[in-house]
Formats: sequence, C-alpha cells, structure tokens
Amino acid sequence: MTTAIRGETAPGFEPVAAAFAAAFDGHPTMGAALSIRIKGERVVNLVGGIADERTGASWQPPTASVIFSCTKGLVSILAARLVQEGRLDYEAPVARYWPEFAAAGKEDVRVKHLLSHKAGLSAPTIDVSPDDLLDWPTMTTLLAAQAPLWPLGSGHAYHALTHGWLAGEVIRRVTGQSVGAFFAETIAAPLSASAWIGLPEAERGRLAHLQLDPGLRDLWASEAAKPSAEPNWSYRAMTLGKALPAALITEDGGFNDPRVLSAEIPGAGGIATADALATIWSATVTVTNGVRLLTPATIALATAVQSEGPPVFQEPPPHPRWGMASSSIPTPATT
Repeated sequence: MTTAIRGETAPGFEPVAAAFAAAFDGHPTMGAALSIRIKGERVVNLVGGIADERTGASWQPPTASVIFSCTKGLVSILAARLVQEGRLDYEAPVARYWPEFAAAGKEDVRVKHLLSHKAGLSAPTIDVSPDDLLDWPTMTTLLAAQAPLWPLGSGHAYHALTHGWLAGEVIRRVTGQSVGAFFAETIAAPLSASAWIGLPEAERGRLAHLQLDPGLRDLWASEAAKPSAEPNWSYRAMTLGKALPAALITEDGGFNDPRVLSAEIPGAGGIATADALATIWSATVTVTNGVRLLTPATIALATAVQSEGPPVFQEPPPHPRWGMASSSIPTPATT
C-alpha cells in the first residue's frame, strides 16, 4: 500500500518529495514529517504515515515528536545567545556561574568544555532512578558533586543526556529561568514555533507515539550483555544506570512516558514539529519569520572545533567533531 504524502514543495524540489515518499516503502506503521527552509523561505513541508499505531491516527502538520539529541542544538543556541549578549563567556570556569560545580577537582572546567563533551561527566557513577530523572535539582546536584571520569584535557566522550543538565544549569544560573522557560521566551515564542523543552499538558494530544527500531533494540541489548571489568560508560550515558530503558523507549516508558515528556530533560527530551525545528535552525543563521537568533560572529565562535577524533571510551568511526554548538546528527522524527 502506498503511503499518502501531504504538503507542499517549491518548484525544483520534487525529487525531495519523491525520496521522502520512497522512505515509507515497506514501513506500513511509519510516520514522519520533513521541513526544509532555504534563506529563510520554506521550500519543503511534507507529512505522511501514522502518528500513533495504537489508534491509527495519521501524521498531520501539527504532529510533534521527541527530537532527542537535536535538543542539545537548541540548548547550545541559548548558550550562544547569552555569549552574544555578554552574559556568558565560553572561556570562563563553570564555577563562576555555578559555584557548587567546582567540587571534586572540576574548578578548571570551562563552559566550552561542558558544551563540547570534554567535561568528563558523560555518565553518572551512581545509578539514577526514574524519579531522579524527573527532578532537576537532583540531577544537577549529582553532576556538580561528581568527579570527572577522565582528566580534563585528555579527551572527550558524548554526554548523551548529561549535556542538557550541565548546560541547562549554567543557563538557569545566568538567566534565573529554567532552560525550558528561557527557550520558550527566547526562541519558540518569537518564531511562533511549536517546540518545547518540557511539553505542556495542553499540547500532549498532538504528540506522536514512538516505536522502537529492532536494530537499535538489538544493538543496545548486545551492549548491555558485554562482559567488562569496568562500567560500560557509553551504555550508562544513555540509561543513567536505571533511569531509562537501553533504547530510550518502551510502549509506555522512557520517552513515551508522559512524566518524562513533561519534564525538562534538555539533553534529549525536546519536542517539536518538523516545521518548527526547520524554522529554528533557519533563524539561527538567517532572518526567518522576521527573526535572526545569532550573528555571524557568534556562529563562528560557537562552531569552532573543540573536540574531534576517537573518544576516551572506544567507539568505531566515523567520529564526530564538536564545537560549542553541540548536537548530534539530527535524525528524522518517526513513529
């Protein structure tokens, strides 16, 4: 059965629409949206498939999805805005803004280290519970007290979830607002973008229900089963010990849990429509909907490479490069 694709493409972008439609072949329960802007103008805006297999609800333009590590990009834009306004310094010690962070030998860790995955706090050394995950003071207090997993300056490793609490607490200390509130005020509202860090109850009905890709499930099951004398730090970076399932979702758990969706988890818990996310990325670099978020000079500073090459915990290549605008490669939103 051919999946019906709805939306618009500008002249010349018909092959993009064809490729989008082809992605549904063999995936009858898949749902997705694709939005692209060039020079601030929308050239592709498409939706198709199923938003919730349990009800059969179709994916519509207002449908939103968890955007996982794209959330780090949103938080990094917020940090860059504070740098642009002279309220935050990438070169400053984190403890200038968050004094408690200096504990356990972290007094020399700088803001740029937090944002570029070099702070040594990619995973907690103690198990985090599901309730801990939802509590901002618990998570930030735990990370402030923890010693780095590697000496500062000796390498980097992906801070899959902890990045959000680390950068977010610096933002909170500077602005006096939670990262979700500051995001709403600084980015979402000016752009009229349907995007949140911490989903409001009133918006829950538009949310796609996530399904687990079998390949990802099997990958993390194999990681969990690997014998090792040392903790599997890459695995713990995703699960925080006991807070989340290995592949981040179950039928009604992980990032399908309404409590998780409502919490501010800015390492991976952002929620947006495809069009909102495209609008935000666009407005970061060019005027979009009358808004430009960052100047060229700020972008150049934020994207200067800080980390590259093999991480401290062995992983196969290719290896990413990180600046202070920290996000993993964005993945399509799918059910």
